[in-house]
Amino acid sequence: MRRWLWFNSLSLVIVAAFVIFIVLQSIFGWRVYNEELATAGRAALGYWRYLGTGHFGEAVFENWEWEFLQMGAYVLLTAYLVQRGSPESKPLDEKDRPDDYPQQATARSPKLAKRPGLVQVIYRNSLSIALLSLFVLSFVAHLITGTAEYNEQQALEGGSPVTVLQFVGSPTFWFQSMQNWQSEFLAVGCLILLSIVLRQHGSPQSKPVMAPHDHTGE
Repeated sequence: MRRWLWFNSLSLVIVAAFVIFIVLQSIFGWRVYNEELATAGRAALGYWRYLGTGHFGEAVFENWEWEFLQMGAYVLLTAYLVQRGSPESKPLDEKDRPDDYPQQATARSPKLAKRPGLVQVIYRNSLSIALLSLFVLSFVAHLITGTAEYNEQQALEGGSPVTVLQFVGSPTFWFQSMQNWQSEFLAVGCLILLSIVLRQHGSPQSKPVMAPHDHTGE
């Protein structure tokens, strides 16, 4: 058991942190929402009912949307583009790794990687497909819950509700998306460029401490 925990410690810690923070987000969001209801002279909402509101859903899926966009775009772009000196880039003179091709398959290679035709094509691109698909699903969920949250605010303020199609055409929806999309690409850009000259001992996201600045890749 100790060996299994050590071999999976990174994902276990990340998942645990996710669960802790989303629970805390829901608790604090619930309190904020009830404060808004009290200000509008409405009765407070129970915690479990709050989890079904647009207020909570929009906050969750709006963030998931831009995280999956960032990761999907990053995985896909690094397959084709390079940055001299960055460990986040593949080497400048390496178009594709030999192990990316079925000729280098071994007995331990994934079965789908060795199957010819469309199955292999999909598997060869499955990581970016999965991440960008999660982005699309989160985008749709953000749109639906964002519409609900907007209508909840309209109800508190005595305004008229809108449909999903009306909300997707509103500046409010795209303002929510763009403010997050730009920040994610800024963060990725900082990681790519700062890692050229800065180091973190022991991290696979960093070049070795003694590596020259112009060393590209890991």
